[in-house]
Amino acid sequence: MTFANPAFPPSSALSGSARLRDLGNRLGRRLLQCAAALAATAFALGSAPARAQLTVQISGAGANQYPVAIANFESADPQGKAIAEIIRADLNRTGLFRIIDAGETPLSDSAVIGFAAWKTRGADALAVGSVQRTGDGRYDVRYRLVDTVKQAQIDGVAFASGANEMRRTAHQIADRIYEKLTGDRGIFATRIAYVLKRDNIYELQIADADGQNAQTALRSREPIISPAWSPDGTRLAYVSFESRKPVVYVHTITTGQRIPVANFKGNNSAPAWAPDGNRLAVVLTRDGLSQLYMLNADGSGLRRLTQSPGIDTEPTFTPDGRAILFTSDRGGSPQIYRMNVDSNQVERVTFKGTYNISPQLSPDGKTLLYVTRRAGFQIASLDLATGNELVLTNGGRDESPSFAPNGKMILYATSQSGRGVLAAVSSDGRVTQTLSVLNGDVREPTWGPFLNN
Repeated sequence: MTFANPAFPPSSALSGSARLRDLGNRLGRRLLQCAAALAATAFALGSAPARAQLTVQISGAGANQYPVAIANFESADPQGKAIAEIIRADLNRTGLFRIIDAGETPLSDSAVIGFAAWKTRGADALAVGSVQRTGDGRYDVRYRLVDTVKQAQIDGVAFASGANEMRRTAHQIADRIYEKLTGDRGIFATRIAYVLKRDNIYELQIADADGQNAQTALRSREPIISPAWSPDGTRLAYVSFESRKPVVYVHTITTGQRIPVANFKGNNSAPAWAPDGNRLAVVLTRDGLSQLYMLNADGSGLRRLTQSPGIDTEPTFTPDGRAILFTSDRGGSPQIYRMNVDSNQVERVTFKGTYNISPQLSPDGKTLLYVTRRAGFQIASLDLATGNELVLTNGGRDESPSFAPNGKMILYATSQSGRGVLAAVSSDGRVTQTLSVLNGDVREPTWGPFLNN
């Protein structure tokens, strides 16, 4: 049985025996990447800048858009205007806000607000602020959010920011505005990771949630697949083929230190972090077909979890860590199952359709994402309480879904004009975004967790 996604068809250069060996490696959907000649080693680049940024295209809107104006922040240099532009772009991408033109005149955080005038312009909320350079070369960034209807302040805060931290400060302000106006935590200051392939080089990149500020964590002449964030956002687990076979590594982002944690006979693939950040579920073929195993984040304490006659792969933990959802063909076709970690008891979860793979759970554990084969390959969500399914995308070549940490957006990979790109869709399917690089294929996206700082 072949689970391969035609969006990335197997290379004709790959032998039949190699196809069989790689069948359980992420359901065979990475065979195109694995066909590259295995001849050189990877090399870590720490936080080396990427050579291209992602560009974003947005379509659709939420059912009800909140009208908000973001005035240019008062500043002696262009930083004030730049921060306001980033905040507007962040809010605009969600489809939940209607950005009211605030004009070019900056308004400081201490400005007297003419509430009636802003209400007349159509803004129910207004953000103002200021940016001042301090004696140590840093910036004092202050912002205030007001409700023009109630004529009251909603929020206000000050940040001390370095020159290279201004984008993050702008994202943090956008997060506060988003939360104050929607009640949900914002995700603009979070990060995404993905694999970029160009000129036969694979790069594991980390970028802001808007696709900007991309940094290369690892560059290799061999495929890199299945990146997965640790719960605290300090490490990435992934699979690298640099040693002529798939090996699972854990990579510390700040230092660039990486260690192989699963390098057993056969394939080592599909790492998934437990919520405690101390353990990983992985897929190994060391004992035959692809099966699920658990090990510690340093590679110790290996324990086999599944004992099935079929292929078990693509594990993901429930938020409480008590169960793992995974893909298996044990019933004759690829479907998603749930296994209790303590008892190893297994139950089937998906029943609609004959092909459902790549499970991912929402942060609250109530909604399941997966790739389903209907009109091509699409991303679907399943309400686990009601059993209601919603097909969210219509690209036909969609894969690798990943929830934003607030559960409101979904990042995934798709194909446009023969090129791999990233896309995002709101959890209700109303708003879509496409993120692309002009000179490469972008695949394997994963959305990072909330960061405490």
